[in-house]
Amino acid sequence: MISILLKPKKEESLLRFHPWLFSGAIQSIEGNPAEGDLVEIIDNKRKFVAIGHYQIGSIAVRVVSFDKISIDDDFWTSKIQRAYAMRLSLGLVNPGKNDTYRLVHGEGDSLPGLIVDVYAETAVMQAHSVGMHETRNILAAAIVKSVPGVKNVYYKSETTLPFKAPIAPEDGYLIGEETSTLSALENGLEFHVDWLRGQKTGFFIDQRENRALLERYSAGKSVLNMFCYTGGFSVYAMRGGAKVVHSVDSSTKAILLTDKNVETNFPNDLRHKSIDVDAFKYLNNLGELEQKYDLIVLDPPAFAKHRDALRNALKGYRRLNAKAFEQIKPGGIVFTFSCSQVVSKEQFRLAVFSAAAESKRNVRILHQLSQPDDHPINIYHPEGEYLKGLVLWVE
Repeated sequence: MISILLKPKKEESLLRFHPWLFSGAIQSIEGNPAEGDLVEIIDNKRKFVAIGHYQIGSIAVRVVSFDKISIDDDFWTSKIQRAYAMRLSLGLVNPGKNDTYRLVHGEGDSLPGLIVDVYAETAVMQAHSVGMHETRNILAAAIVKSVPGVKNVYYKSETTLPFKAPIAPEDGYLIGEETSTLSALENGLEFHVDWLRGQKTGFFIDQRENRALLERYSAGKSVLNMFCYTGGFSVYAMRGGAKVVHSVDSSTKAILLTDKNVETNFPNDLRHKSIDVDAFKYLNNLGELEQKYDLIVLDPPAFAKHRDALRNALKGYRRLNAKAFEQIKPGGIVFTFSCSQVVSKEQFRLAVFSAAAESKRNVRILHQLSQPDDHPINIYHPEGEYLKGLVLWVE
């Protein structure tokens, strides 16, 4: 195996089990690794430190093991089995009520560069590193072997792998085939999941617990779900007894999927209306319409996917939340989120604070939200905490 020799004292973060080795810590490379190859990391005294996938960029190695062991099929199967055992023990696998959950959450499950979401009989796999891409068939076999009920593994990595890597990934089924219905159950609600053409793996599982919380607050309220995508928050609000639910998204495809999910769970229910329009434009026009809501959900796509966009992202969060504070009824509730990993909890909270001050409304924090338990955060890798949310009471 090719060895990566570290500069003096550059092993310290790895000895604290951080799963990334940065290129600046490397003294030399003994050999000529291709991107995705397994390499052994050794300190400047030639003592073993870790094994991981080599890649080109600032993150040079993603660690898969801190033990000097063989990285074979049994190794990967054991990792998948441990990930499934955790979800099973948390009660997330509940046929007839919940068959939708994240099976593998990258570094949170000690499988950096890998995401796997389960939708009933189908697991959708995304690789974010060439190493995991090269291991995809072994991983697919391990998933079907280790997870009862999963018969199909769909690979969806065309847009997630490094674009400069010398590979040509193709989305498609690694095991099994397309099922007759692309749907799954979440907390007793049925959702159509488009893992073939939809965003990410087809559904935002990370908002499951936050959708359930919204359901608790929805009774008798007029609800506005901004950036609705699949309409998850809208469907939960309707089950919670909302008197009216408006779903807004600039994507016609998202609106059609929202309507389909609402109709599946609440056929011919006139409480729901979907609106195909830009979110900021809709909020700006509410004053003219004299339309006010009791509960507003702000769950936008990532405003910043890299640090260069951070400043503009924070401005975007402040502007969006200020508009919501302006338009919500007194005594209303705002669920507001950021899924941008480069935006910290403190930065997001400051942006929302600035929006509240700008609107001159008295705002109280009811809940501080994060990602659910099937999106675990490796305690040695705090960067894995990407989803931030606040539930706010607006006087």
